[in-house]
Amino acid sequence: MDGNSLEQWNDRQRLLVKDRGIERLARAHVLVVGLGGVGGFAAEFLARAGIGRLTLVDADTVSPTNLNRQIAALTSTLGQPKVEVIARRLSEINPSLHLELIERFLQPEQAYALPEARYDYVADCIDSLSPKLELIRACMDKKIPLVSAMGAGGRLDPAAVRVADISKSRNCPLARSIRKRLSQLTGRKPRGFYAVYSEELPDESSMRTVEGEAFKRSYYGTISYMPALFGLHAAAHILRSLLREDTAE
Repeated sequence: MDGNSLEQWNDRQRLLVKDRGIERLARAHVLVVGLGGVGGFAAEFLARAGIGRLTLVDADTVSPTNLNRQIAALTSTLGQPKVEVIARRLSEINPSLHLELIERFLQPEQAYALPEARYDYVADCIDSLSPKLELIRACMDKKIPLVSAMGAGGRLDPAAVRVADISKSRNCPLARSIRKRLSQLTGRKPRGFYAVYSEELPDESSMRTVEGEAFKRSYYGTISYMPALFGLHAAAHILRSLLREDTAE
């Protein structure tokens, strides 16, 4: 592909969001925390939409159990750091994308310190409860826009996925736990940030308990498309919010 062709890579999107929208997204800086089934897809959708700067955070490596649902997972990438695999992929999509990579498992206090004013939006795709809770609390305290992915496991119905204020989520054990613990920590009803969740009750028979994993006690079985759908909704919410901000300027 020659240079002129690359310059036209987002022409189809330009027809929809116009020059102003393209410019707004190119100025945006989004933090994506967690590059598993949800976060990997969210990062790719953001990159393909022309977000100008992405900070990616993950400490995990690609494992065989990731192959059924994670965009970083190929037989050729097994054992490689997810943050590096995703970064290579996104750079192939948009060579002009500015990437900042943080290969680190976040302790709760590090998760709280991570959000900064330089981020236009935060995508929380963490699946460990304590760091997730602290990242959410930090965004609330610092007034940084946030969309947080709740539980994608144990579900099969794509039509049941919703995006709404956390206070309106239902039928999601993770969202319920987040609301309860935020209430205990802050003394007020959690609200003011968006959650991607499913109204489908999880299949409890698909749950497995784990030992020895930091901040994680169990997980549900997961089908290929559900984490991708959560990532799509998270990215779409961020992109539409940024474009609405541009219209209001």
